[in-house]
Amino acid sequence: MQDYFLSLAAHIETQLAANETSTTWLSAESSDFVRFNHSAIRQPGHVLQLILNLQLIQGQTHAAMSFNLSGEMDMDLPTINAAIDDLRAQLSDLPADPHLMIATELNSSVQILPSSLPPVASMLEQILAAAKDVDMVGLLTTGTQYRGFANSHGQRNWYESSNVNFDWSLFHSTDKAVKSNYAGFHWDEAVFLKKFADAREKLALLARPPVTVAAGNYRAYLSPTALNELIMMLNWGGLSEKSLRTRHSCLRRLQSGEASMHAMVDICEDSRAGLEPGFQAQGFIKPDVIPLIQAGKLSGSMISPRSAKEFGLIANGAPDDESAKSLVMRAGTLANADILKELGTGIYISNLWYLNFSDRATCRITGMTRFASFWVENGEIIAPLNVMRFDDSLFRILGENLLALSQETEVIMDDRSYGERHTGGAVLPGALLKKMRFVL
Repeated sequence: MQDYFLSLAAHIETQLAANETSTTWLSAESSDFVRFNHSAIRQPGHVLQLILNLQLIQGQTHAAMSFNLSGEMDMDLPTINAAIDDLRAQLSDLPADPHLMIATELNSSVQILPSSLPPVASMLEQILAAAKDVDMVGLLTTGTQYRGFANSHGQRNWYESSNVNFDWSLFHSTDKAVKSNYAGFHWDEAVFLKKFADAREKLALLARPPVTVAAGNYRAYLSPTALNELIMMLNWGGLSEKSLRTRHSCLRRLQSGEASMHAMVDICEDSRAGLEPGFQAQGFIKPDVIPLIQAGKLSGSMISPRSAKEFGLIANGAPDDESAKSLVMRAGTLANADILKELGTGIYISNLWYLNFSDRATCRITGMTRFASFWVENGEIIAPLNVMRFDDSLFRILGENLLALSQETEVIMDDRSYGERHTGGAVLPGALLKKMRFVL
């Protein structure tokens, strides 16, 4: 695939006029998808696709087009030539773009991540054996993702990652289920079986009569998956340089110093995690680490080329939406074996959903508990908890009310596959809270 892309890039350069430059972005995958229902394989499939985004530039005027390719050079070159002709015809009708910024320094790179994935058949065998005698629904996604960048200045960047993402739920009855996930660049049968066994244990607890507690403030533990839902809200424009400068960011009070988080909160964009390419679609390179929140204070932002041009800054490899794609939060000291004991009496939250801002200016978020949240007393799970709505500020959740972060972190990969498999994700611990505000 890499050789094919390099040949495409070389051909595109030969088609340019003297006053033209180009950028080329390849997004490709060779993926297996297997859907399960009632612990049986219902829909296996394989996807091989290549999507090329081609941008033609004359001065500050540019036009771009995305289209699918076959992977066969003889078939694809005429398609590319026609696309260049179409883009060239558009340029004369387009205005200059004052915020267009092109990478002109040559920063070529090759990033092929090591992985050790067994054959898909082997993973399926282990999954079906583990799911025997339970009602499981899920989706196994595995395979290789490719990203490539090239420009007519001679820069070439390549990213290749083979990974697996298995998302499943074990159902008890009606709306009672345990949702789990196992993702990464390696498939470890022992680790997978332990996660599945943990899900089985929680499934057994769902058989107990559920309890309802009154609205109020409760001690709580957020699993890494639940914490991820909150962090992704923070990442919804909160870390964007443009949003911070226009005061649309939910972290603007953190920026001004009016609010802070706990000193143990360290969050960065870490391209070394391998969840996302170390370069973006315009060819700008990401530093290995971009500190975003350090010791509870805002220390950086995601700066796209357009914001860099507009505000006179240096781009740091952020995409157009200026979101972090490989978020890593520093782990704490709370051992997994001690989570229930340290929680004492309160709410164990496995999953959250339906999140939205109730007050963006104060970073206040509302949402619902979901899937296997439990009421805990004296360090022991008593019963499943009926659905509750929370409404609280992330400045409190990760600030004055944060007691501890777990020692163990979890890799949470972006599982979206609309149009194509997405790259990106987060590496997060769990969080023990002194209190969390529930409103119903």
